[in-house]
Amino acid sequence: MKKISLYIIGALAAVVSLSACKDELEDKFYNPDQTTSQSIGGFFTEMLDNDRVRPNYWELRTFIVMHPGIYTQSVAYLNGNSVFQQNGSYTQDRWQDFYRPGGNGGGVMAHYRAIQNAYESLSEEEKNANRIFLEAAKVVMLDQASQMVDLWGDIPFSEAGSLNLTGKVVRPKFDRAEDVYAAILSGLKEASDYMATASTNASFQRQDILLQGNVDQWRRYANSLRLRLLMRTSFVDEAGAKQQVMEMLNNPGQYPLVDEPEYNVLLSPLTNNTNDLRNAMTELTNYSAPEFMLEEVLKPANDPRIPVLFDKNTGNTEYRGLPQNLGSEQQQQNIGMYAVIDSSTFLLNSKLPGIVITAAEVNLLKAEAFERWGGGDAQAAYEQALEQSVRFYYYLNSLNANPKAPLTPPTAEEMNSFLAEPAVAYAGTQEEKLEKIWTQKWVHFGFLQSVQSWSELRRTGYPDLTFTPATMPGYELPPLRLVYPDSEKAFNADNYEQVRAKDLRDTEIFWDVQ
Repeated sequence: MKKISLYIIGALAAVVSLSACKDELEDKFYNPDQTTSQSIGGFFTEMLDNDRVRPNYWELRTFIVMHPGIYTQSVAYLNGNSVFQQNGSYTQDRWQDFYRPGGNGGGVMAHYRAIQNAYESLSEEEKNANRIFLEAAKVVMLDQASQMVDLWGDIPFSEAGSLNLTGKVVRPKFDRAEDVYAAILSGLKEASDYMATASTNASFQRQDILLQGNVDQWRRYANSLRLRLLMRTSFVDEAGAKQQVMEMLNNPGQYPLVDEPEYNVLLSPLTNNTNDLRNAMTELTNYSAPEFMLEEVLKPANDPRIPVLFDKNTGNTEYRGLPQNLGSEQQQQNIGMYAVIDSSTFLLNSKLPGIVITAAEVNLLKAEAFERWGGGDAQAAYEQALEQSVRFYYYLNSLNANPKAPLTPPTAEEMNSFLAEPAVAYAGTQEEKLEKIWTQKWVHFGFLQSVQSWSELRRTGYPDLTFTPATMPGYELPPLRLVYPDSEKAFNADNYEQVRAKDLRDTEIFWDVQ
């Protein structure tokens, strides 16, 4: 059996991050004399061990609460002069963590290429035993790649992480966002089709820290991700999206989905994890309750999620959101008057999982498809999604090993009353119904999934948020995309020139046509 250099992993990643010159990359990473037996399973586990999925300090503190959390108002924030200015250092970390190992992101692309490399060296018998690793790894890579597109637009993809036969570093071209999405959607269908007849094995069960080797759940994950991305493109290619979406929804046996809570795809924290989100949220006063979510959406509906999403704060008798139409000094003067992110559910919960995709989101996607195109019961899917979202947040609250007494989920009667509230009841014109679907998805995503929330906000235009303009010229309002990191401009300069004209904060992602 061929051996694979562990140094290749670093080179694979360096193809994209390009944080050193060519000679330094080759000297540091490509050394065929220092080898070890390949381990597809080991690469797979490393790929899944992704701190950009887990709700940890670095992801929350440097990325979520400074970028998509603010752009979606899923966290509260102070109206400083530069509040909408991208922090180049932190977004560069987010970029590089997709492409290279050794950071905070599991090195998804680097490890996927290492798995491909190792897989191709196997005998046919060994390939049959290990293909499940390859296909599951592909689903994870495509999921993360779709998020990169949603954040930046065109990205290095088809050539990313590759080495030519001589081991030389390849400067990867930027693929068009549309083309990357097409490859992702095709790859997800291929993975699902394979998993329809695939079986697990002891090695896959041991190495799979996400779904414990459950092939049916991997298949549901692939299909549900495909549904998410098809709906994301549905305003730019409605006919194509509709055809594929309805084919999936009309054939649940062939395309099972994450449509029940038992199928939720969650990355559990490590058993010895003791970290929580307290420091990540409180350092920037992002722990206050966001005004629009609390005052305009949740409170008018008597939403049962309020007690597990927020604390009233010491001495307060009611929930109040931090106003977003005041100057930062005014906001800080009475900061103790406002509700805060719930401590048991979020701030002090070391058992909080990474959220990949949930049944509530999937059923809201189904509700949108049925409302726009027919073929199913949109109201039933919408109401099921809301109940699943409520139960999900009470479930997160119950995970805390040292909580205040876990809160009791609402009864069936209380849920029925909630669904009958005019603010959420499935009634009105089609546009009003879609607004409710999209707004409830925004609530469900919250700050933990604000990368997805920002994409949906740009795609749909809902909820209709108002932002107090910042005073820094050129950064008055939230961007429509992130600009590329400086490392890419410096070390992949020739290819960057091909996308330089698009590299503006107000360039729309291709699916953003509303």
